[in-house]
Parts: sequence; structure tokens; C-alpha cells
Amino acid sequence: MRWQGRRQSSNVEDRRSSSGRNIAVGGGLGTVVIVVLTLLFGGNPADLLQQIQFNEPQQTSAPAGTDGENDELAQFVSVVLADTEEVWGKLFSEMGKTYQNPTLVLFRGSVNSGCGGASAATGPFYCPADQKLYIDLSFYQELKDRFNAPGDFAMAYVVAHEVGHHVQNLLGISEQVQQQRSQLSEKEYNKLSVKLELQADFLAGVWAYHDQQLNNILEDGDIDEALQAANAIGDDRLQRQAQGQVTPDSFTHGTSAQRMKWFRKGFETGDINQGDTFNTPNL
Repeated sequence: MRWQGRRQSSNVEDRRSSSGRNIAVGGGLGTVVIVVLTLLFGGNPADLLQQIQFNEPQQTSAPAGTDGENDELAQFVSVVLADTEEVWGKLFSEMGKTYQNPTLVLFRGSVNSGCGGASAATGPFYCPADQKLYIDLSFYQELKDRFNAPGDFAMAYVVAHEVGHHVQNLLGISEQVQQQRSQLSEKEYNKLSVKLELQADFLAGVWAYHDQQLNNILEDGDIDEALQAANAIGDDRLQRQAQGQVTPDSFTHGTSAQRMKWFRKGFETGDINQGDTFNTPNL
């Protein structure tokens, strides 16, 4: 991605110096796996963390890169955020609406959000209560090493996906889904969650399309990097890696194929009106 020397967003809150470097993770490795599977890319950490019984805490140190690496990555995600502000500001204006910029919170190890406490193990997430995105930059290394999804545009996709949740929040989509939570079984609500997540993938693709038109950001291989990241964090792939089997009724984010499909659709069309995952049969 062509990003160096370009405008950085002023809506970045850097809490890395005040975040906990050592975090208590209860329940052992199984808890960490469950958290990652449930919350990776867009989950609300409060929903699950409140249900976990913290017994015999283990001290887990957050991965630490050099300050130089963190600073460069912080600059990169700030440029991506600035680009999302430009794109969504333009698209909202075309819809006769005003886009409210979210804040990106950088943390290390653990963080308190408007949705509750979270750790680096939860992965990046968006909190609608305070309209903030939360990212521990060590996740960039996780993408490369654990998920085999290297490249700067893989991380750009992560940021754009979380901004997609912000867009859903501003449009009232997230609230409509949340209102149905108490009326549905867990299985049925999971289906709605999948549709919400796939739409956020679609919106990330829409952003990439328009950012390319406005700023010519893409380099060879960038879209492949985003697709590789989407493939790496599909529910089916993560469950197979973690437990050796797949349970579709527990999917909350969509399969690898679905996530790639909807990001690609957003990028190829650039048309926000083609992202109605809620009325698309047989997702």
C-alpha cells in the first residue's frame, strides 16, 4: 500500500504506554482460543468475558516489538484511518448524511473500553458504546506468524473491517441486530452475527475500491493480502485449527470463503447498496 508521507488521522488515542504489559488470562489456553474464535474482528469483548470464570490466572506477556517497529506501524494504521475518514465522509455526504469519525485506540496487552475490559487475545474490535476501534499492534505479527497473512494491506483490511462496524453503527444496523438478541435462540442470533460480520467485510472492500479511485493506494498483491487475511480468519478454518472439527451453528463471523467473497464483492462494485447481507439467502 502506498502510504508513506501521506496524511495521518488526528483521531488516534495512543494508550500503549499506560496499557498493562502483563495480563491475567484465566482458564488457561482454552479460554484464549475461545476468545479469539469468538471475538476476532468485530466482536464485543464484554459479551464473552463476563461469562468466563477466571480461575488460576496465568500471566501472559503481550508480544513486544521494538519502538521503531511499533511507531512505523502506528503511523501506517493512522494513514489507513485517515483514508477511511475521507472515503466514508464522501460516501455519507452522497447519501445526505454526516459521517462521524471514530477514534482508533492503540493499546498494549490490555485495555478498558466502553464495552468492558479486553486483552490482546481478543484481537482488534470496535465498541459501539464509545465509537472507538481498539487494536494491539502486536496483532500485525499474529497475522504474519500465526495466520500466515503477511503484508501491510492485510492490516489495512483489519482496520477497514472495524471501521465497517462503525459505519453499521452510524446507519443503525448494529442496533437493529442487537435488539433482536433477546428474541432469538443462540443459533439464530449467530446467523445474524455472521451477516453483520460479512457486511463489515463488504464495507472494507467498498473502502478499498474508493480509496484506490481517490488516492491510487494499491500496489501489486495488496488485494491478495486482504483476501489471504479474510481466508485466515474464517470460522471454519479457525475451528478446524483449534478443535479439529467444524460446528456451523456456532459460527459468528462466516466461513473463509464467505469472508473473501464479500470483501471481493465490495472491492469490485464499490457500491454500498449491494451489501445487504441480511436479505441474501443461503449465506
